[in-house]
Amino acid sequence: MWLKLIVLGLLGHHHVKAASPDQVHLAFVSSDTSQMGVIWNTYVDARQSVKYGTDQGNLNMNSVDQQIPWVYNGTTRYSHRAILNGLEPETTYYYQIEDRKFSFKTMSKNPSSYKVCIFGDLGYWHGNSTESIIRKGLNGEYDWILHLGDISYDLHTNNGQNGDDFLNQLEPIISRVPYMVIAGNHEDDGANFTNYQKRFLVPDNGFQDNQFYSFDLGPVHWVGVSTENYGFYYAYGQEPVFTQYNWLKNDLDKANKNRANVPWIFSFQHRPFYCSNVNSYECQSFENRLVRTGWLDMPGLESLFLQYGMDMGFWGHEHSYERFYPVADRKYWNGSDAYHNPKAPVYVLTGSAGCHSPDAEFTDQPWPWSAARNNDYGYSIVTVSSTSMRLVQISIDKNENTVDDFTITKDPGHVNSEELRRQTPGLKFPPLQCHPKDYRCSAKYLKIVNSEL
Repeated sequence: MWLKLIVLGLLGHHHVKAASPDQVHLAFVSSDTSQMGVIWNTYVDARQSVKYGTDQGNLNMNSVDQQIPWVYNGTTRYSHRAILNGLEPETTYYYQIEDRKFSFKTMSKNPSSYKVCIFGDLGYWHGNSTESIIRKGLNGEYDWILHLGDISYDLHTNNGQNGDDFLNQLEPIISRVPYMVIAGNHEDDGANFTNYQKRFLVPDNGFQDNQFYSFDLGPVHWVGVSTENYGFYYAYGQEPVFTQYNWLKNDLDKANKNRANVPWIFSFQHRPFYCSNVNSYECQSFENRLVRTGWLDMPGLESLFLQYGMDMGFWGHEHSYERFYPVADRKYWNGSDAYHNPKAPVYVLTGSAGCHSPDAEFTDQPWPWSAARNNDYGYSIVTVSSTSMRLVQISIDKNENTVDDFTITKDPGHVNSEELRRQTPGLKFPPLQCHPKDYRCSAKYLKIVNSEL
C-alpha cells in the first residue's frame, strides 16, 4: 500500500508544477567514485542546479545542470544532467533540486566488495518485482541497480508518459542508489531510441551514444553492449554495429591488460546468446545467432568475449531466469568444479522482473548446458569480490525466497582462454534447429549462418 501511495503522489506531479524536477535518479559517470551523476526531468525550459553537501542544513556545494530539450511525438521534455564532484568515500550526501530533497551514500574509493541488483524486462504495469526491489534497496541490501533493457514497457508509450510514470515509480530508490541501464528491443521508439538516449546518463564512451559503455568499479570492469544495434540494423544501418565492435575490442583489450588491478570483466546486454525457452523460438532464431556470431560482414560479439577472457555476462529478453555452465562457441564444461577457475564465460539470463506479458516457458527437458532455470517473477542480487562472485535469485512468486544460489571462484591471475579450453575440450551442443514458422531462419539464411558457426 505504501508504494501505491508514493506512486499516486508522484503521478501527475508535472501537471501541477511543470518546472518541478521529477524522475530524479543517480548514475555512475566514470570509474571515479568521487563523482556521481544526477538526472531529472522538467516539462518547461528551466535551468536548474543541484545543491549538495554532508550537512543537511548546509548544502555548500553546487553543480549547474546541462539541460537537453527533446521532442517525441509533439511532446517537449527537458532532461537535466549534473555531475557531483569531490565526493568523499563512504559518506552520506544530501542533495536538493529546487524544493526536492534527497540523499545517497558514496561507496569506498576502491570497493573490495559490493552488491548489485540485476534484472531485465521490468514494466510500469504489472511490474511484479518493483515493490520488493524498492524495499530491499531502501533497506540497504544492495549498492546499485543494473537494468538489462526493456524499461517500463515502453518508455515511449503514450507519447512518453509511460516512461515518465515508470521512472517516478522507481524514484524512491533510484534517487538513492545508481541506476544503470542498457537498451532492449522495447526501447526502439521509431526515432532511433530517442526516449532511451535522452533519459539516461552513462559513462562517456567518446561517441555520444549511451547504448554501449564501460566503467571500473572495485574488482570488476563492467561493459554494456547493445544487442539492438544488431536487432535493428535493417532500420538504422550497419554502422552502429561496426562502431560498437571496434570500441568493444579496444575496451576489452585495455581491461584484459589491467587484470592485476581489476581482475574480473563482466558484460551486460539485453538479448541472450543462448537460452532454452520455447516461446517464439528465439533461442535458436537467426536474430540471436546474428548477435552471437554476426552475419555477412557484420561481426558478432561472442568471439571478442572469448578472445579477451570475459568472466561473466548478464542477459534479459526472455522472461525467465536461467544459469548456464561455462559456455564457449556452443561447447560447455559441466564438471563438479565448473565454477572454479571457469574455462569459459559464465552467463546468467535474468529477465523475469515482471511486465504485461507472461513468463517464458522452457523446453520440456533442460539442455545439458543449462545448470538451473526458473520462470518465477524475480530478480538477482550479485555480490562481488576480487576472487568470487555470488548470485542469489529472488522469487517474487515464492515470497522472496531464494530459488538459485551459486558462486564463481577464481585464483589470482586466472583468465579463461582458448589454451585452457584446448587442454580440456568441452562437450558439444546438440545440432542447431530451425522452426519452419520463423521466416528469419529460411534456408538461404540458415545456410549462411551455419557456415559461420
